[in-house]
Amino acid sequence: MSEANEEDFVMAFQDSCDKPALLLIHGFPLSSQMWEPQLEDLADFVRVVAPDLRGYGGSDSVPGPYSITLLADDCADLLGHLNVATPFVVCGLSMGGYIALEFYRRYPEQVAGLILASTRAGADSVEGQAGRDKAAELAKTEGATAVSAGMLPKMLAEHNFETDDELVDYVKEIMSTASLNGVVGALAAMRDRIDSTPMLGDIDVPVLIIHGADDQLIPVSEAEAMHNAIPDSELVIIPDAGHLPNLEQPDLFNDAVIDFLEELLEEEEEA
Repeated sequence: MSEANEEDFVMAFQDSCDKPALLLIHGFPLSSQMWEPQLEDLADFVRVVAPDLRGYGGSDSVPGPYSITLLADDCADLLGHLNVATPFVVCGLSMGGYIALEFYRRYPEQVAGLILASTRAGADSVEGQAGRDKAAELAKTEGATAVSAGMLPKMLAEHNFETDDELVDYVKEIMSTASLNGVVGALAAMRDRIDSTPMLGDIDVPVLIIHGADDQLIPVSEAEAMHNAIPDSELVIIPDAGHLPNLEQPDLFNDAVIDFLEELLEEEEEA
């Protein structure tokens, strides 16, 4: 684990090597540790950079307010600090997908391709925003782990949650490292994010959309809607996986990503 000194906090990250780059942005309330199977298997193909967002993992627990724009800028600052060659591929899961879309909106010239996993383009509904506020109050009164405990059964496919104790314990361990500032700040950032649906038709880089067939938090229909709206997109539905297909079915997830990266590299060589 390395650290980068930014203006207002220290951001931890994992960085595999000096190759064409893939940025992996973790979901809520997790950390770069969720990408362990990808850091191991994808490093032969690309330079993998996986930051801990502010308030998570090894990064500083910085008080809010947070925004999706701020978190996207943090990622851009880190890659600038590392002198990562552009353009690179940006992958985000769940909240990381919101950040990936915002990254593309702000820095399209830096993005060679997008991987959107277990996420949606739309903004929160009124009910969804109220749920974020309720979760933030729970975190403030009972601690960040109270939010994680309520989410854990829904993070995985029901069958995986009931039968794979090792995976459940691993996800629980990652979630336990989230700070109160990180949880409350991220909940507000997700609550207030803008609707990315109107820009989907204008995305002019290849996009891979990955979704677990048994996702309990974001329905497959959201992935299908993005696929239908983004001109150059591919949709891969991972069987026997919920909200964390990269951990529940890492081989299938990694195969999809590797195929996408190889196609991108071939296109670059031909161009």
